[in-house]
Amino acid sequence: MLQPVTRPFDTPAGTIEAVVDGDVTRAMGIPYARAARFAPPEPEPAFAGPFRADTPAPVPPQPTAVLVDQLLPRMDHLRVDEHCQRLTVTVPSDVGPDDRLPVMVWIHGGSYVLGGGDLPIHDAHDLVTEQRVVVVTVTYRLGVLGFLGDGGSVPGNLGLLDLVEALRWVQRNIAAFGGDPGTVTVFGQSAGGDAAAHLMISDGARGLFRRAIVQSAPLGLSRGRARMNRAMVRAVGTVAEDAPLDTVLERQELAAKAGARYGLAGGMPFGTQYGFPPLPAERDTDRAWRAVAPDVDVLIGSGSDEAGTYVPLVPGLGRAARSRLVRPLLRWLLVRPLTEVIYGRDARRFARRHRAAGGRATVYRLLRHPSVVPVGAVHMSDLPLLLGGREVWGGSRFVPERDLPEVERRGRAFRAVWAEFARTGTVTAPDDETLVFDRG
Repeated sequence: MLQPVTRPFDTPAGTIEAVVDGDVTRAMGIPYARAARFAPPEPEPAFAGPFRADTPAPVPPQPTAVLVDQLLPRMDHLRVDEHCQRLTVTVPSDVGPDDRLPVMVWIHGGSYVLGGGDLPIHDAHDLVTEQRVVVVTVTYRLGVLGFLGDGGSVPGNLGLLDLVEALRWVQRNIAAFGGDPGTVTVFGQSAGGDAAAHLMISDGARGLFRRAIVQSAPLGLSRGRARMNRAMVRAVGTVAEDAPLDTVLERQELAAKAGARYGLAGGMPFGTQYGFPPLPAERDTDRAWRAVAPDVDVLIGSGSDEAGTYVPLVPGLGRAARSRLVRPLLRWLLVRPLTEVIYGRDARRFARRHRAAGGRATVYRLLRHPSVVPVGAVHMSDLPLLLGGREVWGGSRFVPERDLPEVERRGRAFRAVWAEFARTGTVTAPDDETLVFDRG
């Protein structure tokens, strides 16, 4: 078996041996921090010798998910490790030592309980080669290990602290990969978009990035969560630092059930907790976002029918949604109102506040799912247009084979918009008008 061709990068973190994969080179699974269970992260020490970066980051411990299994390519072959603070850097293979390319740091979604930075659906090949950017994908702690705590014995935002540490690693090391540490954009979808917005007001993160792309962030669920969080903490109880992961996930399920009693917020029970490091108290968040507005350009938005992704999971609604007579009623009476409350309304408020405080903000709306059939843009409709590629998405229930040519055509235009924003902070609408913008 042929050994992969490697390329060394001499960084402040040590020599990192990346894998050359045709027109991209990947430095995979680089440790950026380390932490004991329920402890804040600490920077990873410099490598004593060359680090062979040829293995994708593990995924954090997480439950199975019906939605993911139904819609996305299977991902059950990936390694699981709670010590998952790793990142992958993907660069054009011809990048030179004097290049200073825009850097885009991807934060994956998954309701703060699912996913991982190096899942195949997050592969950055097309974005890197078409737009000549550096992409960093980050894996961070999730669920009860990353986003639930009492602020005393267990910190409340360990996953967010991981992300801050990852951005510090990028600032120290990305120039060695041909990236420009002064032109860093964080971008994320769903919970990843929510995390991107909250990194803007995280203690220690100021100056670590210049731009933020907030995709389909459930900002409508971010406030008024304190009572739910306390109930979830009580449901978890005390978990020993050496408890088996199966026990940890069982406690996480108890917490999720406790959170389910708290209305819409219970649909995403794990998440950022105000008042615990690195976030300010909830009453101070508006002031904090206003303070950073002049320093961070923002592109924020969502799809037209985000909530439509979840209709098939509601007992009785899945069958009804298949009826041509009932489907329009569900869209106007359920899907559109929920989409507005969870995703749309607060994105526009975020942008208005940002502009009023002296920042640049553009609101986008994705109007169509990447399909030959003209249907609304549901949750995750943007992912096949941005990351992953033909081999990953083709044949999944989310992207049937017949839709691949349309996904490829629209995806190239979509990636161009995202990369233009990362370079300049401005956007140009694509010709097909599947994206519309409000620049304020």
